[in-house]
Amino acid sequence: MAGTTNHDYHILPPDIWPITGAFSALAFTSGMVLFMHDLSGWPIVMGLGIAGLIATFFTWFSNIVKEAHAGHHTPVVQLHLRYGMILFIASEVMFFVGWFWAFFDFSLFPSQIAEVVGGQFPPKAIEAVMDPFDLPLLNTLILLCSGTTVTWAHHSLIHGDRDGLKKGLWITVLLGLLFTSIQAYEYAHAPFPFGENTYGSAFYMATGFHGFHVIVGTIFLIVCLVRAYKGHFTPRQHFGFEAAAWYWHFVDVVWLFLFVAVYVWGGWGAPIH
Repeated sequence: MAGTTNHDYHILPPDIWPITGAFSALAFTSGMVLFMHDLSGWPIVMGLGIAGLIATFFTWFSNIVKEAHAGHHTPVVQLHLRYGMILFIASEVMFFVGWFWAFFDFSLFPSQIAEVVGGQFPPKAIEAVMDPFDLPLLNTLILLCSGTTVTWAHHSLIHGDRDGLKKGLWITVLLGLLFTSIQAYEYAHAPFPFGENTYGSAFYMATGFHGFHVIVGTIFLIVCLVRAYKGHFTPRQHFGFEAAAWYWHFVDVVWLFLFVAVYVWGGWGAPIH
């Protein structure tokens, strides 16, 4: 009786994965620094960091799933998990605010860096920009459709329609993979490289990090799809899926801002590739 739980909170046992994840992140970032400075040993350091992060994510999230099945995710715990996800997405929003800030600073005040961009934006070195109403518009429609399908999957889950849940997740995952493939093709045929001027750097950093988030979100949804086939989610308890849906909608909204600000407005008046 002394060990009986008589409260709504889940007291976590001691775990090695938080400190493992911290040292893995340190190894990964250290490997990136070595790579950027063209120093030897970076593949080993970065490889160890990536392997440690993958092991941490897989094991830590598996433990969270086990806690849910064990009944530890009470309504109070689920509420706090939602708070945590909201704060995480808020931090991601501020991450992208930094890239938007840089892009708008370069574009609205080109005279401040006239020696770099020639007093205009896009810079004179940019002979042509992406056509926003070609592949970028197609990718916009793909992401908007994927936001609809993940919402369909969510509503199907809430109403006990597991077949609709699986179909919605399948379509969302395929649309995410299609988006990534089109963006990779766009990069391969881009009329300007990364790093030669402020336009190219800001463009690739903003859209590239968004593409990375699409890949992460797609993996997130694939995990939810596997769990759906295992019958993990119920209409009353499905925070894992809900967090994935929130993250995917965040990716959708960020892309809309990128499409309007970077592709359409940022290249307005410049020659089209």
